[in-house]
Amino acid sequence: MILLAAGLLNRVLGFVPRIALPRMIGAEGVGLIQLVFPFMIVLLTIISGGIPLAVAKLVAEADSRNDRESGRRILKVAVTISLSISLAAAAACLILSDFISTRIMTDSRVHSAFLAMIPVLPLAALSSVWRGYFQGKQNMIPTALSQTSETVFRIVLTLLFAWMLLPYGLEMAAAGGVLGMVAGELAGLLVLWFQFVRDRRKPAEAESAGSARKKGYARELLHTAVPVTGSKMIGSLSYLLESILTVRSLTFAGVAAAGATAQYGALQGMVIPLLLLPGALTYSLAVSLVPSLSEAASREDWTTIHVRLHQSMKLAVMTGAPFVVLMGLLASPLCTLLYGNDSMADMLRWMAPLAIFLYMQAPLQAALQALNRPGTALFNTFAGAAVKLLLIVELASDPRFGIVGAVIAISVNMMLVTLLHWISVAKLTGFRMQPLDFLKVTLAMVVMSAAALRIWNYDPFGQSSLNLAVSGFIAILVYIVLIVMLKLVDRNDAARIPLIGRFFPRKPSS
Repeated sequence: MILLAAGLLNRVLGFVPRIALPRMIGAEGVGLIQLVFPFMIVLLTIISGGIPLAVAKLVAEADSRNDRESGRRILKVAVTISLSISLAAAAACLILSDFISTRIMTDSRVHSAFLAMIPVLPLAALSSVWRGYFQGKQNMIPTALSQTSETVFRIVLTLLFAWMLLPYGLEMAAAGGVLGMVAGELAGLLVLWFQFVRDRRKPAEAESAGSARKKGYARELLHTAVPVTGSKMIGSLSYLLESILTVRSLTFAGVAAAGATAQYGALQGMVIPLLLLPGALTYSLAVSLVPSLSEAASREDWTTIHVRLHQSMKLAVMTGAPFVVLMGLLASPLCTLLYGNDSMADMLRWMAPLAIFLYMQAPLQAALQALNRPGTALFNTFAGAAVKLLLIVELASDPRFGIVGAVIAISVNMMLVTLLHWISVAKLTGFRMQPLDFLKVTLAMVVMSAAALRIWNYDPFGQSSLNLAVSGFIAILVYIVLIVMLKLVDRNDAARIPLIGRFFPRKPSS
């Protein structure tokens, strides 16, 4: 629950620079950062993708044997492996920075931001190892404090460095934004280091016979970490290839390099974060779903599995639906309020209706994980990524589509992966969603849409942010009243929602 609360807080706080940074450096500057970010994600996946899980697993096993010394030796081996790989990757990036910036990323102005990214590699490597160590010891507080510290420092310093370097050009401002990420990672690492020093001062307990082994830790770490890293690489590589192929396809369609970077920055740095904002709620639902489904699956209690799946899917749809309505209907004033212009409003308007598939995806993927079918989830994700990349090449390179082709490709990916997950879960469990609930949510969305448009077009406060806020507030209020009247949510459903569920104790079953 501590990690969940920290994760939700960080997701909400992380949206702050998503709003402020585009206002400061524009879509083109955001595009430069977005070209660097996927490359950094791939490197971080290689360096530390599966290490935290492996360290947590081995440290937990050592602690179960009352073998603290083995836990510390595991930590040392993991630090050595991660730091060695990260320093080698950093050196390779430094040597190949010109080639990567000009030949792979398509926009040579990204070079400064790419160089600014390099220090994050060893910092993130160390952070991931220490987080795994503390999680293995069932101490979630250091990880939560580290994540929150990293987020706060990243927000403040990203905006500060970008503002300070903006007079030196857009390229340097983008580099300043990346430096803020590095500084945030350093802050999180220092918190973990402080907690580790405190933990190390505790005297080690006497080892049981044969408990502290001196060899074999590296092999055990890699045995667990490599498969996890491999599964994460699909998403990371898909993200990297998406950025490269989108910009290259746009330039092939006749868009200038700067324009292609700006369009991609608007899509990935402004529109997609808005669509992902409700994901903080659906993510929390997914996290809470895994243990209950795993427990029910171990008992082969299919009735409970169906009930939990239905509750989670219904809540995911209900929480995402009002965001879909507001982002679709009021895309232009919303973008103007957040980003200072509405040039990306059409992209948001087109993608918003299909975002409901994205919100349904998290609980379905969590269900596959809980049912011990991670390979199925991996295959579905890979299939969706392959289709997305093919559509980007085919459509975004066509002058008739341009950036709209990338929008179509990402939307198809959202729908396809969700449908594949749904089919997989249905085959495994026999789960069927009750169509009446979908019809009720659709009715609530239609009435909410009418209320939002009525207030907005009535224009009591002028075409202003106040009018947008009032329209949105009244529309959401209407939506909440409707879902209660339609009996879409009851006390048991509310109790399933993390963080607030404790305020709605479940009725005892008769």
